[in-house]
Amino acid sequence: MTTVTNAAANLEALLVKGPDTALLRYSLGNEYLKQGDLDRAIEHLAGATRLDPRYSAAWKLHGKALQAAGRAAEAIAILEQGIQVAEERGDIQAAKEMGVFRRRAQKELEAAQ
Repeated sequence: MTTVTNAAANLEALLVKGPDTALLRYSLGNEYLKQGDLDRAIEHLAGATRLDPRYSAAWKLHGKALQAAGRAAEAIAILEQGIQVAEERGDIQAAKEMGVFRRRAQKELEAAQ
C-alpha cells in the first residue's frame, strides 16, 4: 500500500466514525484525485461543496477532477459556480485559478465537437 492509499483509508475511517464535514470530504477527494480514482474524487468533492457551498477550494478541485475525468461540460458548470462563490468571498486568487481551469475545459469541449 502506498502512503496516499493509507491516507485515504485513514480518512475513510474518520468518515465512518463521523461527523461528515466539508474539510473531510475535500481531503478525501484530494487523496483520491492524487491516486487517479476520479469517480471517488468527484463524489467526495461534490459532497464537500454540498456540505459547505462557500468552500472555494472544494469547488476548484471538484472542477479539476471533472476535467481530468473528461467531463468538460460538467467541469465548466462547477467552475462557474465556484468562481461566483470565490468572488463573493473575496477569494480572488481562487477565482482566477478557476477561470484558467474553465478556459481549458472550454477548449477541450470545443475540440471534442
